[in-house]
Amino acid sequence: MKQLFVLDPIELINPDKDSSAALIQAAHRASIEVWACTPSDLQAKGAKAYVVARQIIPGPWIRLEEPQSSSLNKFQCIWMRKDPPVDEAFLYATHLLEVAERDGVLVLNKPASLRAWNEKLGALRFSKLMAPTLVASRVNELKEFAKEQGEVVLKPLGGKGGQGVIRVAEKAAGLDALLELITAQEQMPVMMQKFLPSVVEGDKRILLVNGEPLGAINRVPKQGDFRSNLALGGKAEVTILSKREKEICEELGYSLKSEGLFFVGIDVIGGMLSEINVTSPTGIREVEKLMNVPLADQVIQCLVDNLC
Repeated sequence: MKQLFVLDPIELINPDKDSSAALIQAAHRASIEVWACTPSDLQAKGAKAYVVARQIIPGPWIRLEEPQSSSLNKFQCIWMRKDPPVDEAFLYATHLLEVAERDGVLVLNKPASLRAWNEKLGALRFSKLMAPTLVASRVNELKEFAKEQGEVVLKPLGGKGGQGVIRVAEKAAGLDALLELITAQEQMPVMMQKFLPSVVEGDKRILLVNGEPLGAINRVPKQGDFRSNLALGGKAEVTILSKREKEICEELGYSLKSEGLFFVGIDVIGGMLSEINVTSPTGIREVEKLMNVPLADQVIQCLVDNLC
């Protein structure tokens, strides 16, 4: 079996922390031939898709062969693991991957679903599981919602890793100016959610594979911050899923599986769904370390079982 990983430049990946590295190494342990490329290495000639990729040789991270041109239909599976932002280059890459998909190649996650499931807006499909939420560009509507909720969190729709997330009270000085800035003078929608004080106890990252939860960690904010993202200094802790969190996973599972979202990371705060991360979810290394489970190997085995 051959698998291709579409990534940011692989030389920049930290194998001790990166989930893509964990999956690549697990694939090697399963005797799978693994190749890597960036989105800019994808191309199409007529109805056929091609790539200039490098084979990753098992062993110390990383050993790469020389680049080779190949048809994408030579791979049984392609992982699209390019980090956000979901910009024009990302979107065009998903269209090129769809050419391979039409040629019978399994692409994870499904390109059309990567486009359709914005990591903030996708959760609105399950709004009854979320804290009160408004997505809008108009300052007056956002101010009124903030007044109703008392304290809110503002999230850029294209952000990642907690970047640009702001906690603000409805009576905060300069709220109008802040909203004008974050909405680009009412031209760009932003997500506003009721602030959940329980975030100080942690923001749970749950990893779902083919619609089923396989692992989770609790991420606790560092002192003086409310954002629990590990990239921003949050601390990962051992956790188990509560009854409510299992119910959330069950509610999401069918939709994720049916839309080709094979590997997904959801965020839950105080029993409330916060985000559904579909582009390149993280957390495998932390789950493996804290829970002492071979999660990456389980993910690859699940994939192999579904391909065979």
